[in-house]
Amino acid sequence: MKNDRKNELSDRRVASKDAKISLLHAYRAAQTAAEPGKVARQEERAALAQGREERRVERDRIKHEERARAENLAAERRAAAEAEVLAETEAREGAEKARIARVIEDEAARKAERDRRYAQRKARQA
Repeated sequence: MKNDRKNELSDRRVASKDAKISLLHAYRAAQTAAEPGKVARQEERAALAQGREERRVERDRIKHEERARAENLAAERRAAAEAEVLAETEAREGAEKARIARVIEDEAARKAERDRRYAQRKARQA
């Protein structure tokens, strides 16, 4: 079938303009029709985002508490280990001092015995 209508530039421009206006009106009508559902979807998305944020904050809080608990436990273990090392060192030093004191007492007893024997020898000679 042959198109008898003249297809000049001005006709094409008017047809294009009418088509664009028609599309714009259809888009606006679709937006208006979808408005109640759009608001509901936006509210639902906002609620989901808020829930995600609350869960993230809770996870961060739990992680922070766990980290603090682990640090406290590590500090307690370090303090216990340091106390154990300190007690062991003090015990070792105490044992060393006791041994030195015994050696000094033994040396003093030997000297006293030697001096006593020397005094007896002198007394016999005199």
